[in-house]
Amino acid sequence: MRHSLKTGFCFGLTSGIITTLGLMVGLNSSTHSKSIVVGGILVIAIADALSDAMGIHMSEESENKHTPKEIWESTLATFLSKFVFALTFIVPILLFQLSTAIIVSIIWGLSLLGIFSFYIAREQKTNPLKVVAEHLILASIVIIITHYVGDWVSSVFG
Repeated sequence: MRHSLKTGFCFGLTSGIITTLGLMVGLNSSTHSKSIVVGGILVIAIADALSDAMGIHMSEESENKHTPKEIWESTLATFLSKFVFALTFIVPILLFQLSTAIIVSIIWGLSLLGIFSFYIAREQKTNPLKVVAEHLILASIVIIITHYVGDWVSSVFG
């Protein structure tokens, strides 16, 4: 896979999983509303995917070592991977009650992140256990913090 596509895909997948899970968990904790969680996912899938794609675009430009084609490949790969991975989290919400869907989504997201982290570690010839654990711990911290932020928002504004 070309570096530009890998950069965009890697960033989009990781950001799509962690941002969407954090948003879902926080919105669920604060509202317990299926429609609000779905609305949040749709907003993340569009607005944050575009924002991240623009961020990658500017980052790649600022390095001053990529061709315009490579920059646009990274940009589009970021947008598409973030958009698609974020949207996958709607499926459990359509199939299950919200509390179950949140658990299924966490398992889905952490599994994807773990598999991708394993792939990265193997490619770099580093210890997969260490890389996978590091990435899953960081994602879990986001999930835990957003849960408590959602609880706090509900108690203050609910």
